[in-house]
Amino acid sequence: MARPAIDLDSVDEKQLLQLRLCDLPIRIENTALQELIRKLYAELEGRGLAFRPPCYLGDEWFSPEGIPAIALPFYLAHPRLIQLERKLIGEAEGEDRAEAMRLLRHECGHAVVHAFGLTKRASWREVFGHPRKPFSDYYRYQPYSKSYVRNLKDFYAQSHPEEDFAETFAVWLNPEIDWRELYAGWPALKKLEYIDSLVPSIGKKAVTAAKKDFFWHISTLKKKLDSHYRAKRKLYIEHEPDFFDGDLKGIFAPQEGTAKQKASRFITQKRDALEDTVSRWTGEKKVLIHNLLA
Repeated sequence: MARPAIDLDSVDEKQLLQLRLCDLPIRIENTALQELIRKLYAELEGRGLAFRPPCYLGDEWFSPEGIPAIALPFYLAHPRLIQLERKLIGEAEGEDRAEAMRLLRHECGHAVVHAFGLTKRASWREVFGHPRKPFSDYYRYQPYSKSYVRNLKDFYAQSHPEEDFAETFAVWLNPEIDWRELYAGWPALKKLEYIDSLVPSIGKKAVTAAKKDFFWHISTLKKKLDSHYRAKRKLYIEHEPDFFDGDLKGIFAPQEGTAKQKASRFITQKRDALEDTVSRWTGEKKVLIHNLLA
């Protein structure tokens, strides 16, 4: 028997969370995502590139490893799903049009790397570094470094050589800025000029990707929304305000015969020891820790 049609505008939240991602009645066509993709393609044309990465709905923003395509997060295909994402995660990344374009240009940078095998080029590695550097969600960055462009938050270009390229590509592609003027005098300008120099060799090449290679396409994701968000919240849980409460209560458990004191007084009394210990175990500079404690 055919499944009854699902009305995302009226379905109860509990029922919504029991739906599988593959059963969501959503598509890119006739949504704001379609307009964003059209804008991306127009920007590629404006920069002299024939490459048009196919876009599809997945569970987050990404370009599959080695595949010249872009996955867009499913929740951006419907206002109700954006609302759910915001409620359960705290934000809906890409909800804002300007942010969505920054993310789309970034993922397009990855797709360009996949399409033309750029990381195999010695010149690419000389400019951006070795692609085999391990990926990590945690990285140390220099907020005032002029060796990297600034597109996404958290100075993301500094996290990995391939992210550096994707961020640089996003800035280079953006028609709303004059990157030569904006980054004049910055070491990052060399990276932008390198991407600009690639156009003669890759500009006229149109690379395609087979639909069978659209990994984690929403039509193949049989997990329920509830399971999806449980996993996602667990992944990001340490960013929740109360994540370390259990540890803090264990460290600062009341002891018999010890008078209670304010946390502020304790930190003031132990400031030197705290700065020394945190600096030793994290490698951070003491001035940063000092300002944090203050």
